[in-house]
Amino acid sequence: MIVIQNERARYGRQWLPRLRWGALLCAMVLIYGSHAPLISLSKVEGRVPFDPSSCVVMIELAKLLVSFAVLVTTGGISALLAPTSLFLVAPYAVPAVLYALNNNLVILMQAYMDPSSFQVLSNLKIAATALLYSLCLGKRLRWGQWVSLGLLMAAGVCHSYSSLDSADVGTAQRGAKLHITGHGLFLMLVYCCASGLAAVYTERVLKSQKLPLSLQNLYLYVFGMLINGLSSLSALASDKSFLEGYSWTVWAIVAGQAANGLLMSVVLKHGSGITRLFVISCSMLVNAVMSWAVLGLQLTFFFLIPLAMVALAAFLYYT
Repeated sequence: MIVIQNERARYGRQWLPRLRWGALLCAMVLIYGSHAPLISLSKVEGRVPFDPSSCVVMIELAKLLVSFAVLVTTGGISALLAPTSLFLVAPYAVPAVLYALNNNLVILMQAYMDPSSFQVLSNLKIAATALLYSLCLGKRLRWGQWVSLGLLMAAGVCHSYSSLDSADVGTAQRGAKLHITGHGLFLMLVYCCASGLAAVYTERVLKSQKLPLSLQNLYLYVFGMLINGLSSLSALASDKSFLEGYSWTVWAIVAGQAANGLLMSVVLKHGSGITRLFVISCSMLVNAVMSWAVLGLQLTFFFLIPLAMVALAAFLYYT
């Protein structure tokens, strides 16, 4: 009887972390997937009523405040007050710079390619992240895992093509065809590499320093606040107020993206950047389903192809 009870206790201890990890990943997928539908719901007369740069600052501020609250409640305030060096803190500025670069590249690339080409080609960041993960972190992937990541990228391309609506086709037929210039292709490669490097570098920093995660998040989001705050100075100088156009959907976006950023730091600290790729790929399918349920968008049979690809990719990678 004692042996049976010990086996049950050990079995329960093994499955509890897996259940928690699964719940965390499911929450991230739902938050990621709800981002685009929430933005659509926040539009007024077809336009976003708030300043995107102010929204980014509010997200960084929310993550900063939550990280500080967690640090205080877990008794880690002594680690914050302890003497530290610039050498220890400076690496946390790099991800903030890379993410700020990507945010500006997204806007800049629109002048060199159409939005549909951007949507399709941005899936190259899956390959960039996988290559940088293997090269920079010294992680050797099995051939089956490389195949699974290729399937993820193909699933993203298929989903992007399946989401091109009739308006895009009609525009193309009138002369504004799909296009991309040499400058656009170069900027896309920089965008994908910067996205992958930001994820890989953040994972390396979080795992290499034996500091409380809440303190590491605090360092990350202080730099995030500073850099994104500087980029939003133009919004402060305009006639609009900083929070003009904010509704319950905008605050839901802020809360969701802040929670997702905090959860992503847990994944990078205790998991890997590859797990992040699977979360993003699964979220695009959730996004399609939520857009169908909330916004009334139609799903076609073609939607089942990326769905099957993502499922097969997860099976190949984790088995």
